[in-house]
Amino acid sequence: MNDQSEITQLLLDLSDGNKEIVNSLMPKVYSQLHQVAMNQLKYERAGHTLNATDLVHEAYLKMVDQSRVKWQNRAHFFAIASQAMRRILINYAHKKKAQKRGGNENFVTFVEGNVQKEAKPEELINLDEALTRLQKLSMRQSQVIEYWFFVGLTHEEIAEVLGVSLPTVRRDWRIARAWLSRELQKDI
Repeated sequence: MNDQSEITQLLLDLSDGNKEIVNSLMPKVYSQLHQVAMNQLKYERAGHTLNATDLVHEAYLKMVDQSRVKWQNRAHFFAIASQAMRRILINYAHKKKAQKRGGNENFVTFVEGNVQKEAKPEELINLDEALTRLQKLSMRQSQVIEYWFFVGLTHEEIAEVLGVSLPTVRRDWRIARAWLSRELQKDI
């Protein structure tokens, strides 16, 4: 059994209520979770108080404690992990925005092409709110954006997770990216 199949089997066992799997799962997914966390944090401001290890541990604890999640496969697990990490970072941005001191420090949150754009906590919150609005219009398009930007999945992996064809993912990507760009321009 290869590593991906083994991870999928462990996740299925976890979904069936076998909590002893948690200790076996972490060593197998840790390096990939750490990479997802690094991808998410690379757009944050320097000196962010959360590091990749903290983000992995907090997200992992939230995820494995879920009793309602039926893990489909490894890609599904990492997609949910990325969403959990994004939630943690958004909550952090909300807290940072609420603080009186240090509230004007910049975060780096979004990449267009190869140029990073520095953003304030409000802009990170605007991005999250735009993704939430997109989710209400099209859950799948929202998931395509999240899985691409925040998880780092390829279009092929996204198609597998969502159970749709590759052309559908590519079409959703184009439409959602254009919609999101327009929405973020409104918030400026």
